[in-house]
Amino acid sequence: MTSITSVELNYLVFRYLQESGFTHSAFALGYEGGINKCTIDGNMIPPGALITFVQKGLQYLEMEANLTCQSDADVDEDFSFLQPLDLITKDVNELQQIIKEKKKNLHKDREKEKEKEKDKDRDKDKDKDKEFEREHERECARVREKERHEREKEKEKDRERLESEKERDKQLEDNTDRRMVTDAEDKHEENEFFEVGPEPMDISITSTSQTCEIPSSDVMILEGHTSEVCACAWSPIGQLLASGSGDSTARIWTITEGTSRSGVQNDPLNVLVLKHVKGRTNEKSKDVTTLDWNGEGTLLATGSYDGQARIWSTDGELKTTLSKHKGPIFTLKWNKKGDYLLTGSCDKTAIVWDVRAEEWKQQFEFHSGPTLDVDWRNNVSFATSSTDNMIYVCKVGETRPIKSFAGHQGEVNCVKWDPTGSLLASCSDDISAKIWSMKQDKYVHDLREHSKEIYTIRWSPTGPGTNNPNQQLVLASASFDSTVKLWDVEFGKLLSSLNGHREPVYSVAFSPNGEYLASGSLDRCINIWSLKEGKIVKTYTGNGGIFEVCWNKEGDKIAACFANNTVCVLDFRM
Repeated sequence: MTSITSVELNYLVFRYLQESGFTHSAFALGYEGGINKCTIDGNMIPPGALITFVQKGLQYLEMEANLTCQSDADVDEDFSFLQPLDLITKDVNELQQIIKEKKKNLHKDREKEKEKEKDKDRDKDKDKDKEFEREHERECARVREKERHEREKEKEKDRERLESEKERDKQLEDNTDRRMVTDAEDKHEENEFFEVGPEPMDISITSTSQTCEIPSSDVMILEGHTSEVCACAWSPIGQLLASGSGDSTARIWTITEGTSRSGVQNDPLNVLVLKHVKGRTNEKSKDVTTLDWNGEGTLLATGSYDGQARIWSTDGELKTTLSKHKGPIFTLKWNKKGDYLLTGSCDKTAIVWDVRAEEWKQQFEFHSGPTLDVDWRNNVSFATSSTDNMIYVCKVGETRPIKSFAGHQGEVNCVKWDPTGSLLASCSDDISAKIWSMKQDKYVHDLREHSKEIYTIRWSPTGPGTNNPNQQLVLASASFDSTVKLWDVEFGKLLSSLNGHREPVYSVAFSPNGEYLASGSLDRCINIWSLKEGKIVKTYTGNGGIFEVCWNKEGDKIAACFANNTVCVLDFRM
């Protein structure tokens, strides 16, 4: 509310006394109040100003009373629409017009603020819905895998029951004729075959599959995790294998030549347990979602559903905890030099961490949806992909993306640079994979042969800049349509379609020499393909869906992580 000063009021009273003929009173007030020293220009004050001011004040009070009878939302809190000069110089109609105009502008401002708030709420709701859908999908996958695991247990119980019945039959048969014994055994074996055989279409029993099935003597099963194992990675040096699980632990397994033969391995001497929560495990907010070794194989980084990245030594010591993300970490990668760690999160951001300083160096906030994948181009620049259908190429120190790739019509699940860092491959829920170049904004090739979402892609370790420079560079894509496809990236053409799985393929990995490709699927099978022959040369069937497969540096072992809480290591020799 605008106020009037004592000097102004004294002057109005002084003028009123003068104009009313109270000369002595006016003189006394003027002398004592120092009217002759005030800065008010008397020519600006109209005759009868005090009376007008008082009358306007009454009118103002009357208007205020009338206005406050309206909705509270229509009246400004401190009722500051009118100035004292307006009250003196303008009539009621003009004052009302002023009030209407100012109220109109106020309403417009408030409506704009409300729209902004609504937009923010809508964005929050969309993000919550996305996160809810993702969590729901995860839960559904867990339930399905649990049901499969239960079915496997039931089958195992049936086998044990049949074995015990067989033992009882043998004891009874000791007191019967030998011919009867033989007949009984034949009949029992017949029953056993039909009772415990594979379900129709579950496993294809052919001479080809029998000859290329990896024998159990070449398989080592690593047990210890108490929930699904969703990530695994070999150390680039030595015989260390890391695995990450929904049981809120990662594990570092020592796989020596002497222990890589048949059977179940849970020797505590051969494994280090990296706990991401104190006390009990299986706390879902601590799921280990992703992991990566540095180039020297001396440090393991893990990303968790709690939004924290952790760095561990090879002897299981927690070296650093990196906290800044406000949502689950879906992906993380070391740069080649090993001084920066890059993380991508559900909070829509990517962060580059200075590992030596143990602090974040830069946060990149360009996506409008969760960050699904990240991949380094070189030691300082990288690509990110998101549920917002966008791909951004960023550089440490730059506040804006150095390149933006728009073209996908669905969530971009994976991005990977080729061995030279000149081409970027991406795959999406829009059923396409694309090849991009830093030299142009539009994609170079649009690869469309899959019939369902493409979950992941991998470049072959062949061509320029690799250890196999004389072999052709190819791209492999794995899809929910149960196939793996190989692409000629120079011409953007399909080279071959590998059709050997019966359910979604979640992971593919090239052998270090580029001659073989391993694929893992929810159908519980690992297939090893000869790229030269375009056929399966080895296969292994486990007891749960497969989330990731990876080769060791020498190319003679393949690790796979399963939904039934296990990790398998396969010996591969051709």
